[in-house]
Amino acid sequence: QVHLAESGGGLVQPGGSLKLSCVASGSISSIYSMAWYRQAPGKQRELVASIGSGERTSIPESVKARFAISMDDYRDTVDLQMSNLTPEDTAVYYCKGNIESRDGHTSDYWGQGTQVTVSS
Repeated sequence: QVHLAESGGGLVQPGGSLKLSCVASGSISSIYSMAWYRQAPGKQRELVASIGSGERTSIPESVKARFAISMDDYRDTVDLQMSNLTPEDTAVYYCKGNIESRDGHTSDYWGQGTQVTVSS
């Protein structure tokens, strides 16, 4: 069993910064990639950042100047650093990992999500 747990969400004022963290735990053999998604009320879930082998990152142009993703392979964690936040960034942020478990199966695993609210 593989488990992802996000942390770091909360209320932040416009223009502020926030760092989200996601820890993968359980029966992990290899982590091939991890990513952050977000889903605002009434909208589809969208990718905001991903990181793969060799620390290759992919961040949509819409947030590229403000978001950064990093991964600590030793601790099986992935962070999303967000800056200059706007109310449009308000959403539930989810962590996803493409992970091979010790039984040899590779699947996408999702965390429960963490709420980010940008408001004055």
